Amino acid sequence: MKVLVIGSGGREHSLVWKISQSPLVQKLYCAPGNGGTALKAENIDIRATDIDTLLAFALEHRIDLTVVGPEAPLVDGIVDEFQQEGLKIFGPKKELALLEGSKVYAKQVMKKYSIPTADFKIFDDPQRAKEYIKKKGAPIVVKADGLAAGKGVIVCKSIDEAHAAVDLIMLKRQFGAAGDRVIIEDCLEGEEASILIFTDGETIIPLVSSQDHKPIFDGDKGPNTGGMGAYAPAPLVNDEVFTKIIEEVFKPLIAGLKQEGKIYKGMLYAGLMIRENCPYALEFNVRFGDPETQVILPKLKSDLVEVMMQTVEGRLRARKLQWDEKFCLCVVLASGGYPGSYEKGKEIKGLEELDNREDIFTFHAGTRQKTDNRGQRTEFLTNGGRVLNIVSLGSTVKEAQAKVYSAIENIHFDKMHYRRDIGNKALKFLSQNSRIDCLP
Repeated sequence: MKVLVIGSGGREHSLVWKISQSPLVQKLYCAPGNGGTALKAENIDIRATDIDTLLAFALEHRIDLTVVGPEAPLVDGIVDEFQQEGLKIFGPKKELALLEGSKVYAKQVMKKYSIPTADFKIFDDPQRAKEYIKKKGAPIVVKADGLAAGKGVIVCKSIDEAHAAVDLIMLKRQFGAAGDRVIIEDCLEGEEASILIFTDGETIIPLVSSQDHKPIFDGDKGPNTGGMGAYAPAPLVNDEVFTKIIEEVFKPLIAGLKQEGKIYKGMLYAGLMIRENCPYALEFNVRFGDPETQVILPKLKSDLVEVMMQTVEGRLRARKLQWDEKFCLCVVLASGGYPGSYEKGKEIKGLEELDNREDIFTFHAGTRQKTDNRGQRTEFLTNGGRVLNIVSLGSTVKEAQAKVYSAIENIHFDKMHYRRDIGNKALKFLSQNSRIDCLP
């Protein structure tokens, strides 16, 4: 098989890494890729949103399976375009990618199918939004409707903060057209977790639970990012909670869509708030999570390509995934200034120190490889906000955490920063609760 992975982040490097292990794959491409994907695949200089050029490449090179990493091409309809040309591609069609492309649509779907979620109101007028906020009080959540690179959700502790969030989204247009509408949502207390599933529109195959850490600083302080670290499984998602998520969130959604003649095929991700052992849907994403994928795939023993092909072809049925029982933890190393402005082109030192370390994985995100005058690759340079994902497997949370932070001591680039508390939530939960890690 020839496989094309679309995207350039840590998620895509982990996908390339896992896909390259499949005996089904003879040739692997990544467009546009990064410094890390080039170690396992042939990078192709095509932007992830350039659907026409990607389609032409897939046709010319007779790609057997295309795997879409980021959300933007899915929302733009890449699956529809590829399928019209008879190409197999992993992901939902444009009308269903709207589950991520529009938070308004997602909330309306949750309400229609009685999926537990926070109470909400939708506004296209900033003044009316502010009046509603004043009436409801704080804390409260303000969400941009459209895609905002994971940064369009603002949790506000005061009415003034919420009003400022409305201004930022709707008047200052921080996220462009994504701010044409906002959702004002009740602020649920609890702890967040993520569950991803494979589905062919009929069968649901869940992946192991995970927990992302979006705020930039330790203790969940500061602005949201695309994700500063994750671990899997999430200890708070015990067997009872896991079952509720499948029965109350995913099954009503997939069945409801099917009843409307909408067959969802691909990966579906639910961001959830867990409160008193009850799950509430915060959002849906229509692709692999980032950085959740980086902690899920090292635990997956099954052939990823095989299960993706079964999903695309509508033959998941009784598929059972096999999992490593170890705990997996990821810490993101970011450029100075991220999630605001940052510099690129900083030399990354020490990566070779992590080569061949047992149960340690380095997934590149914002990196590129420098070449010399002869075109030979030399060192890696920073090329984005989130630069590297350092990942480990350990028999316990504490072991995985210790391995990651020990590995990070070897890595250096100018103004590098990262959270130093990834894993602490899991340790705290486990100290207060006795449970066995839940595997699907």
